[in-house]
Amino acid sequence: MKDFFFSIKDWLYKPIVSFGDFKVDLSQILFLIFFVVLLFLFSRLIKMILIRKVLSRYVKEPGTAKATASIVQYFIIVIGLFIIIQTAGINLSTLTLLGGALGVGIGFGLQNVTNNFISGVIILFERPIKEGDYIEVGDIRGNVVKISPRSTTVLTNDNISVIVPNSDFISSTVINWSHTDRNVRFNFPVGVSYNEDPKKIRKILLEIVHNNPHVLKSPPPDLIFDDFGDSSLDFLLRVWTNDHITKPIVLKSMLYYDIFEAFRKHNIEIPFPQRDLHLRSGFEATPKNEENQSPEGK
Repeated sequence: MKDFFFSIKDWLYKPIVSFGDFKVDLSQILFLIFFVVLLFLFSRLIKMILIRKVLSRYVKEPGTAKATASIVQYFIIVIGLFIIIQTAGINLSTLTLLGGALGVGIGFGLQNVTNNFISGVIILFERPIKEGDYIEVGDIRGNVVKISPRSTTVLTNDNISVIVPNSDFISSTVINWSHTDRNVRFNFPVGVSYNEDPKKIRKILLEIVHNNPHVLKSPPPDLIFDDFGDSSLDFLLRVWTNDHITKPIVLKSMLYYDIFEAFRKHNIEIPFPQRDLHLRSGFEATPKNEENQSPEGK
């Protein structure tokens, strides 16, 4: 029995990886695996406590609270990994050569992964986007639902999750519709006939938007006389909203239904493009006998 325990001890402490003075045995590997798993579980628990119990009391925006908690989580993981490695008896100074080799590997094979990870850290610290924001990057438009170290998940209006690499948010132009707040102004064009009174149109349209519950009263809506069109007087109906920034076409449709009904009620003409065709006179018909007459008969 004693020999059995000694054989297990020899097996546990037998070096598995040797690189110069750097040696790692099975006991150290098991120690690292166990405490690294505990470290990640502990950091995740701290993140959840910060979001639900602490930051929720002092930070209004959920995206800001999650970004702050993620930074704390990464900090705990980095410090914890150093402590665990030192406690396992692994001298960090002996990892210099391995770090150099790993750097070469990153340069050749893991460049994109490293780029996305660093971009994710920049996003969390700089916060150009955060969870809950409505953004537009390239051809993708939707709500940010999750920011992870490598990528960001964007949920479109069609309920499609798009995984975007974090580097795209650093190297590309990003439109953030709710960066400072969720109040956004939309401009909806409206055209009426030249026979209509612009002041009457202004009164009707402003009454419609004031009665719409999705249009903010402050900042107030407004109507701009935009242009004298080819066949219409062109206006821009400018409205503010904070609950339809992800679906402006729905708000536009609601307003246009009400506008069409109000215009029909007040007998206001909605024009359509018209073109007048003028034929210039002066074309003389060629006599038939001249057309059929041969040159010899002249």
